[in-house]
Amino acid sequence: MTGVPNSLMARPVVRTVARRVALIVLAAALVACSPRQAAQFAPPHPSASIERIYVATELELDDLGRQFGQTRPRGLKYLHVDVSVPPTHRPGNVEWPEGPPDAATDFVMTGSQVYRGADEMLGAMRRRTPGRETLVFVHGYNNTFSDAVYRFAQMRADFGTTGPGLLYAWPSAGDPRGYAYDRDSVLYSRDDFGKVLKSVTARGDDRVFLLAHSMGSQLVMETLRQAALRGDRALLSRINGVVLMSPDIDPDVFRIQAAAIGQLPQPFLIFVSQQDRALSLAGLLSGRKPRLGTIDNPRQLEGVEGVRVIDITALGDGEGLNHSTAVTSPAAIEVLKGMISQLTDGAQDFEDYMVLDADT
Repeated sequence: MTGVPNSLMARPVVRTVARRVALIVLAAALVACSPRQAAQFAPPHPSASIERIYVATELELDDLGRQFGQTRPRGLKYLHVDVSVPPTHRPGNVEWPEGPPDAATDFVMTGSQVYRGADEMLGAMRRRTPGRETLVFVHGYNNTFSDAVYRFAQMRADFGTTGPGLLYAWPSAGDPRGYAYDRDSVLYSRDDFGKVLKSVTARGDDRVFLLAHSMGSQLVMETLRQAALRGDRALLSRINGVVLMSPDIDPDVFRIQAAAIGQLPQPFLIFVSQQDRALSLAGLLSGRKPRLGTIDNPRQLEGVEGVRVIDITALGDGEGLNHSTAVTSPAAIEVLKGMISQLTDGAQDFEDYMVLDADT
C-alpha cells in the first residue's frame, strides 16, 4: 500500500489553523468596527474621588481619537486630566457610562490642563503630590488615550497610590487590527520615552518606579537597553523598580535586552498568566512563539539575574481575556496590595518564581 505523503497528511492541520486564524481576524475586525468609548466631561459629584493623572504623550491633543494607519505625531506634549472615580466603584472595574455620563456612577473627566513643557508639568505635579519617587505607567497594545487615562486612575484608586504619578501615552492605534502598527510605534517612541525619564529624574535625588502593561513592557525594556548602550548609568541608577504586567515580549528578546542592561533595577517583577488569551493570540501572530507573560516555568528565564516572576493564573476572573488580571481581578488586587506592603517594609524573601492563589 502506498504511503500517504507527509504534505497531504499535514493539510487538515493547516486548514484547521487557517480557519482559526481567519476566525480570530474576523473577530478582531468586528471589534474594530464597534465604536470605542471616549472619556467625557461631566460635573463633579460630592461623594466621588478625584485622581489627577499627569500625562506625557506624543499624541496630538486636538485629535486623541486616533485611527489605525494615521501618521504618527512628533514632539512631546504635557497635560493633566482630573478623573472622577464614582462612589459606586468596584475594585478592578472601570465604570464607563452607558448613557449620559454621571459622576455618581461613572468614570468621568472633571477638568484638564495643558502645560507648556515638562518643567511646568513636573513643577505642578510636585506641588500637588510631594515625593521623590514618581510612578510611571506605560500602557499596552490597542489602547486609546481614554483607555490609558481611566485605567491608570482605576489603578491608583484601587491600590491607594498617593505619590506622584505619570502616564506615558505612546501612539497606539487603539485598534485590534493594529498589532504590527503598535509594535512599530513602540520602537518609534523609545527616544521620547527616554526623554521623559530624563526629565522626571533631572534632580539628583529624584527616582522613578516603572509599571508597564503588555506591549508597553517592550517599550520599557527597549528604553532601558538604549540607556545602557549609551552608558547612561545615571538614569538606570534612578529607577527604583520595574513591574512588567502580562509582558508582550519574546522571551529570547527579553534575555538579550536584560543582558544589555546588565544589573536590572530592583525589585524587578514580572506578572504572568497561562490563561492570558490576548498573549496567546499575540504568540500566534508572532510565529507561534509563547510570550514572556505566559511562561510557566522558572527554567525559561534561567540565567537572567534579578528577576522575580509572579504567576497569577489562579487569580484570573476572565475580565479582558485575563490580560490585565493584576489590576482587574479583585482577588489579585488584594493579594498584590499585601505584597506591596511587604516590599515597602523592606521584605526581600520573595522567591524567584512564585505561584499565587486567592489564599496567599
